[in-house]
Amino acid sequence: MDKLMPIGIQDFKSLRQSGYLYVDKTRWIYPLLAEGYREEMKFPPYFLSRPRRFGKSLLLSTIRYLFEGEKELFEGLWICDKWDWDKRYPVIMINMPNCGDKIGLIERMSNRLRNIGEEKGVRLEGEDPIVLFENLIRGLSEKYSCRVVVLIDEYDRPILDNIEEPEKAKEVREYLKGFYSLLKDLDEYLKFILLTGVTRFSKAGIFSGLNNLKDISLDPRYGNIVGITQEELERYLGEEIKRHNVDLEKVKEWYNGYSFLGDRLYNPFDVLWFVDSGCVFKDYWFSTGTPNFLIKLIESGNFYIPELSNLVVGEEMMDRFDVENIRPEVILYQAGYLTIDEMIAEEGFIEYKLRIPNREVRQALNKFLLEKMTDDRLDVGLSKGLSRALREGDIEGIKDWVKRLFESIPYHYHINNPMGQYEGYYASVLFSFFMSAGYEVRGEDVSRRGRADIVVLAKDKVYVVEIKTDANEPAIKQIEERKYWEKYEGAGREIYLVGINVDSEARAVKEMEIRRIE
Repeated sequence: MDKLMPIGIQDFKSLRQSGYLYVDKTRWIYPLLAEGYREEMKFPPYFLSRPRRFGKSLLLSTIRYLFEGEKELFEGLWICDKWDWDKRYPVIMINMPNCGDKIGLIERMSNRLRNIGEEKGVRLEGEDPIVLFENLIRGLSEKYSCRVVVLIDEYDRPILDNIEEPEKAKEVREYLKGFYSLLKDLDEYLKFILLTGVTRFSKAGIFSGLNNLKDISLDPRYGNIVGITQEELERYLGEEIKRHNVDLEKVKEWYNGYSFLGDRLYNPFDVLWFVDSGCVFKDYWFSTGTPNFLIKLIESGNFYIPELSNLVVGEEMMDRFDVENIRPEVILYQAGYLTIDEMIAEEGFIEYKLRIPNREVRQALNKFLLEKMTDDRLDVGLSKGLSRALREGDIEGIKDWVKRLFESIPYHYHINNPMGQYEGYYASVLFSFFMSAGYEVRGEDVSRRGRADIVVLAKDKVYVVEIKTDANEPAIKQIEERKYWEKYEGAGREIYLVGINVDSEARAVKEMEIRRIE
């Protein structure tokens, strides 16, 4: 391997000076900076939202060294002969700290700002981060007789650290409003501002005082500014992947698929770890974070997992992350468990069709959800047994394994979970199981006569599944009457109808019927 993989390296200077691989993103960064780079112009303040470990910190660090004029770091990169290296600006780069509460945030922010001031030769006194921040900006502008660049990474981290304690989260949010509002008040001292984070809080929330903020999160011009495109993967990592006799199409299936209205992208963390680990397929990105908020949503009964495969949201939903009203589809998108499949623009209205980005997330997320819905007691043999039965069209085997799956739900979990009384819970369990097994699964599958709960595409077979809880008639009757399977006829696949009646009190299959359409 010619270059070291920069896993966890977020400082551009360290990366370039230590021989790490750098996927040159400067041609995507340049349009963001070029328009306002002339001395007499000022940029609007920018905001970029991307999932965790997607390259946001390295982006800010790269921009930092551009404004500081460190030309030697950019030798050989696209931007090197296009940038005016004679112009230099002081840069304040802040990585927002994690914190336990508002008091912890104030303490850590104060220390961080005083350290920056000491590094830059500006003496700061006091304990309030807002006062320290203002004095740092004014002091640098006066010292260097020019405007100041402000880069803030993980602007939302103090809020997300408290997301499971709404009162603490709101208290932290209200304080940060004042901190970020300062950027508008000091406009005359500022040249360029970029904030990055995972979530897109509504402008009426955390950014109410910074109402001139320009959100570039879904601007196609900056869709590839972080992440790795297919062309970049093949150019920088293709030879190493081929050296391990790995098919690039399989890599694409596993890790490609994120979209922010630009090209389909890889999460850099995934592919760098993949290559560094000898091209072994694993859930590298997913395993670094636990989506505990999903468990709370499941337990609340306000989350129907099959909808993940068939979500369409309005434009207004894409930036509506509020502590008081957390929408499952919004946080799933912003956290990286869903991505944009298609933008639908019609008569002045914009909607976004969402999907799970790739095989890694599809399998790992649904395995995680399934284990939590069955209280971590899911037998691995269940997965293998039911998967094999589906591939072979083994009707009795399918019945047996589905019964075992539902019987694996512990009694105490069923009693404590209000969703356990509804068919949506059992549909969610089955949906997550099929997904975690690697099948193409469609939830709430639309046909001209209604929606099937689940459709499973298992190679040359299609399974149309309907689930009913405590119903007086067989679930398969609804499939037969509404002919949900008709859309799959003529494709050369065997079609099976699967009706499952569940006794919610016994947490077991009461009746299950499977018929093949001849």
